[in-house]
Order: sequence, then structure tokens, then C-alpha cells
Amino acid sequence: MGEKKVGAIAIRSFAFLIVLGTTYQAIAKDAKTPHPNMAALEQYLMDRDAEIALARSAAPDSISHDADVLVLGRHGFETAVKGKNGFVCTVERSWTSAPDPDFWNPKVRVPECLNAAAARSYLIRNLKRTDLILAGRTKAQVDEAITAAVDRKELPPMEPGAMCYMMSKQGYAGDSAEHWPSHVMLFFSETDLATWGANLPGSPILAMSDDHEHVTIFAIGVQRWSDGTQALSHNWQ
Repeated sequence: MGEKKVGAIAIRSFAFLIVLGTTYQAIAKDAKTPHPNMAALEQYLMDRDAEIALARSAAPDSISHDADVLVLGRHGFETAVKGKNGFVCTVERSWTSAPDPDFWNPKVRVPECLNAAAARSYLIRNLKRTDLILAGRTKAQVDEAITAAVDRKELPPMEPGAMCYMMSKQGYAGDSAEHWPSHVMLFFSETDLATWGANLPGSPILAMSDDHEHVTIFAIGVQRWSDGTQALSHNWQ
């Protein structure tokens, strides 16, 4: 999988997951933009209890039950449930978890549950991105602001051990790829993909490096959804 093809899709959160291989790449690159502008804020908001439940579905109950849960409000993400195990569960929206054609898609809902290291280093980038979006910034302005904040070290590098669960059977990843397979993700500050054997034929590991945000993300598919049921019908390649 060539770097130029992979680079056609922005890395915002988990949008780099090329779950449909080159076919998905072509769709994301050639598709017309059905959502050219941000919709009314209300379309991105959810019922509070429903959002908490969806966020927790990202990881097995043994993890998500005692995690912090963030929900999206009119002024950004806010803590709805205070946990005790260091994990943070959220439901990402389109501007952090969808390919470019779905950047403003108000239907996107992507549950994730990050450990403490990822919450302190990766999640805060998505929270800042959301704050900028809700402040009325354009996609280009947000990308520029995040890159500048990383360069000025206002946003920290990835902490050792940073990872998250994305094992929910629920949610919606966008019109291009409606649902991600069950997987876990690991975050690093620009690591050589070859050391993991990522993106090679037959490899179970997908990865991408973003030179602007100085982050490398690895994704590894798992065989079960967070509720314990089989997820073998969903393949990475």
C-alpha cells in the first residue's frame, strides 16, 4: 500500500483505517462531497444517556464500566461520568473519525475507549480539534492550528503505551465505510512502520504516519466485539 495512496485520506483520529483496501481508497478519493459544510449543531448532538452507552460499547465492560465517559455538548466534550481506572470513553464525530468526504457528516458516531496514556496525549488533540470546529473554524484552519500546536509543543507527543479500544458493534463511520472492524489501536510519535511489518501483504497490522502531527498509529484487528460475540466476518484486507 503506497504512501501516496494512504496519504489521500487524512489521519484525523481513526480515519486512516483502510478497512476496505484500495477499493476504499478509490471511493474516498473520487467521491463527491455530500456534506460540504457543517450542519446545524443539534444534528451532531445525542441524547446524553444514549451517548454514554454508545461510548462504553467501545471496550469490554470490564474496562468501560469504570472509565470516564465524555459526551459532546454545545461547547465541546464534557465529563458525563467520572471513572476510576484511567480509561476515557467517547463517541467521536466526523471531524475526528471520518474520511474527507464525510468530514461534516452529522451521522458519524465512532465509539472509542482510550487508556490513560492515550487520553493525556492523543485524545487531547481530538478535544482541541472539536473546540476549534465548534468555534466556527474551517477544516483547513483546524488542520493548520493542530499542526502549529504540535510544532510549538502545546500538544504533547504520544506517551509510551498509549492505546485505545474500538470494538463496538454500534456506531457509524460514514458513507464511505459504514463501520470499522473490531480492533485496537496503538499510538507512537513517528515510528518506522517496517519495524512492525505493517501494511505488508498478509500482515494483520495496518499503520500510517502523519508527518504534520508527528504521530504513527497502528491498528490490529481482533476476533470479538466488545460484547464478546464473534467478529470474524469483518476482515482488514
